[in-house]
Formats: sequence, C-alpha cells, structure tokens
Amino acid sequence: MPNIIEKRHYRTIIIGGGQAGLATAYHLSRLHEEYILLDSNARIGNSWRTRWDSLRLFTPSQHDGLPGLPFPAVRNTFPTKDEIADYLEKYVKEFSLPVMQGIQVSRLAKSPEGFEISTTTGNLKSDRVVVATGTNQQPRIPAFARELDQKIHQIHSSQYKNPKALPDGNTLVVGAGTSGVEIVVELSASRHTYIAGRLTPHIPDAIFRYAGEPYWWFASNILTVGTPIGRKVKPKLLTGGAPLIRISGKDLDKAEVERVSRVTGVKDGLPLLQDGRVLPVSSIVWATGYKPDFSWIEMNVTDESGWPVSKRGVCESTEGLYFVGMLFQFGLTSGLVGGVGRDAKFVAEHIHKTRK
Repeated sequence: MPNIIEKRHYRTIIIGGGQAGLATAYHLSRLHEEYILLDSNARIGNSWRTRWDSLRLFTPSQHDGLPGLPFPAVRNTFPTKDEIADYLEKYVKEFSLPVMQGIQVSRLAKSPEGFEISTTTGNLKSDRVVVATGTNQQPRIPAFARELDQKIHQIHSSQYKNPKALPDGNTLVVGAGTSGVEIVVELSASRHTYIAGRLTPHIPDAIFRYAGEPYWWFASNILTVGTPIGRKVKPKLLTGGAPLIRISGKDLDKAEVERVSRVTGVKDGLPLLQDGRVLPVSSIVWATGYKPDFSWIEMNVTDESGWPVSKRGVCESTEGLYFVGMLFQFGLTSGLVGGVGRDAKFVAEHIHKTRK
C-alpha cells in the first residue's frame, strides 16, 4: 500500500527513489530544504532486486557509495544486486529521508503555482521538481522483432532472471555490452549460445586492481562535458554502450559462445544476420539497452534524442525543473551509483540558492 501524503503542496518534489533521487534528497536535507520524494516501488531498492539473479555492479565497492555513507564491502569487490538494494534501503533509514513509496506518477505539467503532478494518490503541487527516474526507462527492441516466429521466446535483458526461465534450445543474445556478455556466458553453461553485435571496449581488471583510484579520478574529472575529450566521448557512450568491466571477449571464447554478425531483420520467422545467415533459435534475449521516455512530462524539455536539455541537470527551458541521474549528465560517472552524488549536490545547491 502507498504511504499517505499529508499535504498537497511542497516546495520541492523529487520523482524517483533510486540512487539519483536518494542522493538529491540527502543534499536537500543537508540544506534544510523542504521536499518529498515519490517512489513507484513498494520497497526501496526493488528496481535492483528484480534484475537478473547473478547481477553484480560493474564498479568496485569503494566507488559504489552515495554521499555520506560509504558502501559496506571489501575494496575491489563487486556488490550483488541485492546488496546494493539493501544499501539503498539502509540509506533512507540512516538519514531519515522523507520517501513516499508505492506512488506512481503519470503526469507532470506547469501550473500557476509552479508544477502539478498527477499520481495514483491524487494531484500534488510544488514550486520545483527534480526528475530522477534513471537511465533504464524503456527497453529498446527493434521493430522487426514482432515479425519473428511466435514460438521463439523473446525477452529484454531487463526481464531476464536466470537460464531456467528460458526454454531449452539455442539462444541468441543481441547486444555485446557488459549485460549482454554476462548473460550469454551464464546461458552458455546449459545450451548453445550466440551473441550478435560488436563488443564494447574492455577495461582490463588490472586497471581497477592497480590503478583504480587514478582511473576513477580520470573518469570523474576529465571525461566530463567541461573538457574537449569528454565532449567527444559523450555521444559515443550514449549510442555505443558502456565499456566491458570484469568480463571480456576471452570469456566468450572460453565459454564457447558463437559470435555472429549484427541482426538486421527476419527471414522465415527466424533472425536474419547482416551476412545473410539465418539462426535457428528457441529464444532471444535483447540486451539492446534502453531509450528515454519523458512523454509524461507535458513540457517541451527534450531534444531530438529524447533526452532533456539541461545544464548540469538544470532545465534550460523551464525554471524550477531539474534532472538527476541521466547518462553523462555532467561526466562519465553521472549514471553510476558512486558518481551521481556530484550532480545531485549541484542541483540541490541550485535549488537552495534560487529559492524565493
């Protein structure tokens, strides 16, 4: 059951109870700002708990903490999805953050008083709004997937749990980023597997083991929109996917995963490859990433890519509207648990400085 919201107007409303929303809440609390955070999940961290069983974070534990609370794990270990979910839940309790759970937001619009937010518990009003709904909004699956034989079991990587959830037989994983590679290696133990797509660049384990701090500093401070190299990297990251961490092409070869060319369409109900080959598969996992969906915001705030236009999260077209947790919002680490705090602090301080 959702929490009961005691009043209908707030100075600031944060939408989204993941790491971006919680980091923003922390900084607003430190500035003694009045706010409320709305989360659609019945329990903090559920967006992590519902992901595939063996998932671990792609960054080491020392870089997985939110502001004010280091992640409780041995250095250079990679937390499980449930460990990060429990950490987020602990974070709320540690700082007594005012989170309202189980509340769905369906609409955000301008109003004479500031903003109006339509929710499953009624309409709310606020002077400012922080949208912290994350980067994994709408699964990206090619339109031709609808033409595949209905006997082929299809899921997006966000729906994948474990190999037992897929039917026996050959499985194709489309997408060769970290998620796709980890999933296909796991599946290869119980079936013949294919992976389609070009592997993203691999960051060797030795970098984290022997040069983890310098690398994190470089990713946080040099790969940003404030540097020429950062501005060059940003579009490649947004379209090409994150680099491989903890896993590489060698793991594919060891697991005897068959690498194939890009999937371009359908022939006779089966996936058609760029080289003309047709794959006989019983299931497909689309590890093809996500696309933004801000259609519920009734304001012109996005560009042709679908992402909001903002300067470090401050909306340029609508005063009082903010975004936190977007891919490369300021730098490469903006979308990561351990990197979102910097953007959250910037937004919270902007709210505090411009308060009327």
